[in-house]
Amino acid sequence: MSHQAELLSIIVPVYNEAATVGAVIDRLLTIDLPLPREILIVDDGSTDGTAEALDATARARLPIVVLHADRNAGKGSAVRYGLRCATGTIVAIQDADLELDPRQLSALVDPILRGTTEVVYGSRFLRGRSGAPFVTFAANRFLTFATNLLFASALTDMETCYKVMRTAVARSLDLEAERFDIEPEITARLLRRGYLIHEIPVRFDARSRRQGKKIRWRDGIRALQVLIRERRKARSGRSDRSERSIATD
Repeated sequence: MSHQAELLSIIVPVYNEAATVGAVIDRLLTIDLPLPREILIVDDGSTDGTAEALDATARARLPIVVLHADRNAGKGSAVRYGLRCATGTIVAIQDADLELDPRQLSALVDPILRGTTEVVYGSRFLRGRSGAPFVTFAANRFLTFATNLLFASALTDMETCYKVMRTAVARSLDLEAERFDIEPEITARLLRRGYLIHEIPVRFDARSRRQGKKIRWRDGIRALQVLIRERRKARSGRSDRSERSIATD
């Protein structure tokens, strides 16, 4: 039986990132990776010129796929759109704000290619606070603590953008989230199904609200609600082991 050649699908959800999306695309096209790549840029109804900038890259015949959502629906909706269109064997999420340097993707993909795990998270806090603003650090610590408490895990960065996994695993999660609640939903469903999340430390350059940071305190409340909802599903008698078995057979 022949096996599909390895291909990394990099999903980049974009909303009003005209100032940085070009630089992100340039880096994604030029970074060294241990496998071929496809780059899926999902414009989530931008209004600041991002869509026009992406259309210009398409006219320049750059090797990227630009997907335009009909309206602004949120990061989760954009990630799910990209996942539906991905053709790779491995999928990674890359934000368009340059908080995380795409050159780190190579190290994140490596354990999956070696077969040591199916899921890798790039943790911003595995080696401590890493210069993050206190509010960001405290909020993440609280939500990660809640995740670990509810799902008996030992994560250090549940909210990280850098979630890399086998595409079949990602699709088996049947994601529904529309906005930033995509982060806890992915994590909770991975843990419910018994997947081991392997964390690797990553560097990041935190953005402020003035610089365009979009996540708000309400998103933290929503994240906690999602974690509790997913834990209740696990307790309701749903057979997550059966779900995983069907998804990976």
